[in-house]
Amino acid sequence: MTVVLQVSDPHFGTERPAVMAALEALVRSQRPDVLLMTGDITQRARPEEFAAARVFVDRLAVPATLVLPGNHDIPLFNLWARIWDPYARFRKVFGHSLEREFDSPQALVLTLNTTRWYRHTDGEIAQSQIDRVARRLANATPAQCRVVAVHQPVAVTRASDQENLLRGHEEAVRQWADAGADLIVGGHIHLPFVVALHERWPDLPRRMWAVQAGTALSTRVRGGIANSVNLIRLGVDRRIERWDHDEGRNEFVEVDATPVLP
Repeated sequence: MTVVLQVSDPHFGTERPAVMAALEALVRSQRPDVLLMTGDITQRARPEEFAAARVFVDRLAVPATLVLPGNHDIPLFNLWARIWDPYARFRKVFGHSLEREFDSPQALVLTLNTTRWYRHTDGEIAQSQIDRVARRLANATPAQCRVVAVHQPVAVTRASDQENLLRGHEEAVRQWADAGADLIVGGHIHLPFVVALHERWPDLPRRMWAVQAGTALSTRVRGGIANSVNLIRLGVDRRIERWDHDEGRNEFVEVDATPVLP
């Protein structure tokens, strides 16, 4: 089995030390194979925020780490940096590549950069990105669960979040479904949920789910939902576990589990 820990929207600069300690304890107990961070690593893309995030990631010591940028990881007030080298601070800490993959016998995880320097919060996906991911998905083995990670969501549960949908998401969902995708995971809206995309779009050729994570560490919680992460277990049985931070116990506890059958 391959276990993926999805940590989204930690917003370093607004992180809660007690929750950080609880997440470290969760990693020690569950021993995930992959740390998948789906954007908004920092609050304002400041060097000290990226440095704090890097220290924390290193402390977790998960064997494989995939980190993709969110809209908060591009400088907002430094317009020169935003236009000419928006990812310089991100790359200095997490490496040059903004799109990476993890490949194991049970899982293929692909990350995509859906931020744009010219968009404040909205995400966008180019046709070239959709095509490239579709080709890679089509080459996965039958035993692999095929996962695509983006920052902005491809599905929402509240009307107020319609404006946060990833631009180009419908074409991406349809093309990736044709290529064999199982999960599209994201963050951005600080709300954890699992949506059956094959129910939203009944003409999709296969079962496929949108998996959203809440904010893992930040004070910027939303909707009365605690800090939250996902454990994605991929093997013969596949399921998404939502783990919320329990304030009284100062630990993450499993609050929901969704089986995701091929």
